[in-house]
Amino acid sequence: MSTSGSAAAKNTGHTESHSQKQQEKPWWTWTKRALTVLLFVLVFGLLFNLVKNLEWQEVKDAITGYKTTTLLLGAAIALISYGLFSSFDLLARHYTQHKLPARQILPLAFVCYAFNLNLSAWVGSLAVRYRLYSRLGLEVGTITKIFTINVVTNWLGYIILAGIIFAARLLNLPDEWNLGATALQLIGFGLLLVAAIYLLACRFSKRRTWKIRDHEITLPTWQFAILQATMGAVNWMLMALLVYILLPEEAFYPTVLGILLICSIAGIITHIPAGLGVLETIFLTMLQHEFNKSEILAALLGYRALYFLLPLCIACVAYLVMEKRAKAMRGSNEKSN
Repeated sequence: MSTSGSAAAKNTGHTESHSQKQQEKPWWTWTKRALTVLLFVLVFGLLFNLVKNLEWQEVKDAITGYKTTTLLLGAAIALISYGLFSSFDLLARHYTQHKLPARQILPLAFVCYAFNLNLSAWVGSLAVRYRLYSRLGLEVGTITKIFTINVVTNWLGYIILAGIIFAARLLNLPDEWNLGATALQLIGFGLLLVAAIYLLACRFSKRRTWKIRDHEITLPTWQFAILQATMGAVNWMLMALLVYILLPEEAFYPTVLGILLICSIAGIITHIPAGLGVLETIFLTMLQHEFNKSEILAALLGYRALYFLLPLCIACVAYLVMEKRAKAMRGSNEKSN
């Protein structure tokens, strides 16, 4: 699915939108900030309560007890996941028909994903994506379509997986969460319905394009939508697999996957960068009836190191290289002119 509109209409819409934001800013901005701070304090209050009696030496022993082969396997899973997520931009290239080569697209998408995952609203991949793609000659409308394809692919995979996990009650929840399991099951059926509507619309809808205000919404082909669902779901499964291999052998993979999916939504709601504290709080709460807290926390620290911090370091270096190349190209163009 993608959006587009005329340049004049976009400029007008941008002006109106900017004006509305200015009008809303005095109260809405401060309200959002207050809620974010409140949720931040709540999350870390819950986390402190969970780990206040934790033996940190046990956490250290659990971390140092990982085999080198396990850590290398985890790094490989993270690399494959980032490669797959970056390939969402190749899907978008096929859809938009722009001509940038994969050797330019994949590093750019990698940087955007690492920044978005770690820094969230502080930086975000959208602004970085516009900056880097525009330097490569793409227009704003095309970049918007690329971003839209990425979002739909990612969350279509999420919706399908969460729908299956929740509807089939594959989460091994604590006994006191029995009522929560019923609610999750209903949510699961609802998510599967949403995914089915999208896929069936891509397959059977005779009308492919709708115009809403100054934007066009165009459905992709059925085959394209299936590829979106597959790539999105596999990427989420790889993320959960990394946590799974770091947990004790008795861990149940569908439960790990389901908890990770819940953590992702909770992280978005709280607006906390990288879901810091949110991930730990939810995993500890939902798995402490099965494993020692030190084992759970060690696995999560390993997950953050391999899937968050290591890619972020690589992305920072890659971004600096891209900036340096762009500066060199600007200097060359100025000399030629």
